[in-house]
Amino acid sequence: MAFWDKLRDGLKGVRNRWSQGIAALFLGGTVSEAFWENLEDLLVSGDVGVELAERLIAELREYAKKGHLSETSQLRDYFLSLLEDRLLSVKGMGEPLALSPRPSLTLLVGVNGSGKTTTAGKLAAQYRRQGHRVLLAAADTYRAAAIDQLKSWGERTGCRVVSQGPGSDAAAVVFDAIQAARSTDADLILADSAGRLHTKHNLMEELRKLRRVIDRELPSEAVEVLLVLDAVMGQNGFRQVEAFHEALGLTGVILAKYDNTAKGGVLLSVVDRLKLPIRYVGLGEGVEDLRLFSPHDFVEELLSNRGD
Repeated sequence: MAFWDKLRDGLKGVRNRWSQGIAALFLGGTVSEAFWENLEDLLVSGDVGVELAERLIAELREYAKKGHLSETSQLRDYFLSLLEDRLLSVKGMGEPLALSPRPSLTLLVGVNGSGKTTTAGKLAAQYRRQGHRVLLAAADTYRAAAIDQLKSWGERTGCRVVSQGPGSDAAAVVFDAIQAARSTDADLILADSAGRLHTKHNLMEELRKLRRVIDRELPSEAVEVLLVLDAVMGQNGFRQVEAFHEALGLTGVILAKYDNTAKGGVLLSVVDRLKLPIRYVGLGEGVEDLRLFSPHDFVEELLSNRGD
């Protein structure tokens, strides 16, 4: 199945809410107060957020007023362009990992169960396939299973895995990985980290320590910090991104498990309010199911008029 066919399947939950709601509003009918109210309700229910929903509607109202447009179908393309422009306005949207200067390092962070280790493995497989020398750092030292899982990915992809025993210092693991990358002329270090609730101060402070070690060893342009976000989280997901961004200075978001979600608007909230790019989107368990995010394809499929 082609990737964007999978996206269409993955967006069924979203489209069942939005296509039967938002897209249906634009199929035909008169531009009225009821139209604007229904549109706002549907946007907010899809986790776009109240503030962004109000701004989108204000811009759409102005467009309708200036063009003397009375049919809702006349507004659909402009509405899609508003969504796409919001996404494209943020630098780095849908861009691959930084690979220069070498070695570069991408630290994957997020809450428990968001899919960080699997995402690290998929990225390792993809960059190895492109001919890059990749090293994996098992900095989730809380769970022996996470270390074993990353080692399994290392065997599958032919990547060296730098690890220590469970309970060891995560910062020491990453430090060792950086030294190993230098000695082996590696291009990219992918560092897994332990899942943690964004509300736990001591665990977030541990991540800050990890970031300080990385910043001491590598130039800022060689470092990425990407939050792996479980797409099903909705507006709570936005609060996660906000907290991790404040603590670490994120460079982007990977939206994982999108095939399981009925909440698509949080992606727009993250981009609009935090100015963070969505870098990758995950739609399944296969290596090829993690792809660079495409704003155009996302918007088109999100509000597709096709039935499921």
